[in-house]
Amino acid sequence: MKLKFLFGIFAFVIGTSLYSQVLELVTFEYPPYEYTKNRKVEGIAVDIIKLIFKKMNQPINIEILPWPKAISYIKNGKKDAIFTAFKNQRREKFADYSQALIPQVVSLFVKKDSSVSYNGNLYKLSKYSLGVVKKVSYGKLLDNAISTNAFRRVDIVNDGAYNFRRLLNGRVDIVASNRDGALHILNQMDKVDEIVELSPKLQMVPSYMAFSKKRNLTHIRDKFDSILKRIKKDGTYSEILNYYFTK
Repeated sequence: MKLKFLFGIFAFVIGTSLYSQVLELVTFEYPPYEYTKNRKVEGIAVDIIKLIFKKMNQPINIEILPWPKAISYIKNGKKDAIFTAFKNQRREKFADYSQALIPQVVSLFVKKDSSVSYNGNLYKLSKYSLGVVKKVSYGKLLDNAISTNAFRRVDIVNDGAYNFRRLLNGRVDIVASNRDGALHILNQMDKVDEIVELSPKLQMVPSYMAFSKKRNLTHIRDKFDSILKRIKKDGTYSEILNYYFTK
């Protein structure tokens, strides 16, 4: 009986100590959702995540990394969670996903004077080159088109800003991007009037917080989901979104 009691105490301490440890979160430069400003990590997703973990009394640390490295850290269990990640079958093998954190509109972008015509059929764009960011998912529709060689050439770079510079310089015909991220980048470049978004959009893709399976954090994921649901219901979530899109 005494042994069982001691084991119960030990299990309780282990379980509660997980909440006192700093959760190591990783992401990448993906404005306006997460980005570095004055050596601080800011953005829509960052504000939402910080609020949720504050309500959980859970200390966190957020590190900006190249996306491929961030993904590998979650896969190998070197970090606890990653955001804002799209969901696919490959990633679900090594990550436990939260409820949808932020919906993202994914679209194709071209130069304003481009002759590219798009009617929703990606395979009609086979004569054009496409610019994407390394290891970034753009949703099932475009990911499948890329994997089946729908484009003449797919150029893979390390960040979205460089992709748009290549588009402006004529190095690539089309760029795939999250709409909000594209507008943020083009505003920073003062090139909004030189790029247009093709219609129709590719798709609306939810993005998530994804916890490393090797860290066994489903209990934290479940609590995260509970508070995320609560702030969506009470209007706090909408207030954060409105702050960024109306300022």
